[in-house]
Amino acid sequence: MVFAITRFVPGGPIERIIVQAQQMQNTGGTRTGSESQRQPLSEEQIEELKKYYGFDKPVVVSYFLWLGKVLKGDLGVSTRYYDPVWDMIKERMPISLYFGLISIILVYGVCIPLGIAKAIKHKTAFDNISSVIIFIGYAVPGWVVGVLLLTLFASHWEFFPLGGFVSDDFEDFTLLQKAGDILWHTVLPIIAYMIGSFTVMTFLMKNTLMDNLASDYVRTAIAKGLPFRKAVFRHALRNSLIPIATHFGNNISVILTGSFLIEKVFNINGMGLLGYESVVERDYPVVLGILVISSLLLLVGNILSDICVAAVDPRVQFK
Repeated sequence: MVFAITRFVPGGPIERIIVQAQQMQNTGGTRTGSESQRQPLSEEQIEELKKYYGFDKPVVVSYFLWLGKVLKGDLGVSTRYYDPVWDMIKERMPISLYFGLISIILVYGVCIPLGIAKAIKHKTAFDNISSVIIFIGYAVPGWVVGVLLLTLFASHWEFFPLGGFVSDDFEDFTLLQKAGDILWHTVLPIIAYMIGSFTVMTFLMKNTLMDNLASDYVRTAIAKGLPFRKAVFRHALRNSLIPIATHFGNNISVILTGSFLIEKVFNINGMGLLGYESVVERDYPVVLGILVISSLLLLVGNILSDICVAAVDPRVQFK
């Protein structure tokens, strides 16, 4: 479906070349309105461009030709920069991998303990206040949080940089200074990355654990004299981790693809910013290449989710 959309949305590479040719035509002097709108390319030239970019064939035929190249590991060539798509993605992959892994580790490392604490202290002041804060964070999109963080902590108070992944004089730093500079540039984007999934994971952990604490097997264990803390961590917690493990597949694609708008706000040259720019500039091979990578990651994430479920759920076994 995305491939078909790229064939019908105006503003593609051929239209861009026509606009550039018109601009070059008009730089020689003042043109009248009719002359400035004149077609700068002949029909033969346009047909050659369509053949070069593969627009001369039906959509279905073009799709299977493109898919055949993808299966061979060829994601095509950018129509904007004329570089191989895979090289462009590979160049930005480490940055997205860095932010993705940190955000995943922090989300699971904070949300699971916080969800457990909220379930145990349900309806206390701690639970109510933390719920209000978490829901406010969930209501505001991550990129809006990024703009607010940049406005307050980077522009107004100047605690953090205004964007980018490293400072301009990064190459002149020592190894320790480089590590500190990267961490300095990491804080605000990571908060924006985490803000949405943080709420979902926390309440998923809390609600699942509360359901298990109300189950018959937990009440029976407590009635037989098992301390409440042991009933939580020995019995209820493991069953409560099953939905968390199932949800892991939806989060794994974030590791590389990141967020288009968050990377745009912070000017982080990762896969998210590359995807945003490719959509704006109608660089369709790059758009489809990033879609292929994210789809493969989602498939891998689903497999990892099944493995995680089997690890925490004794009823599931791989034979």
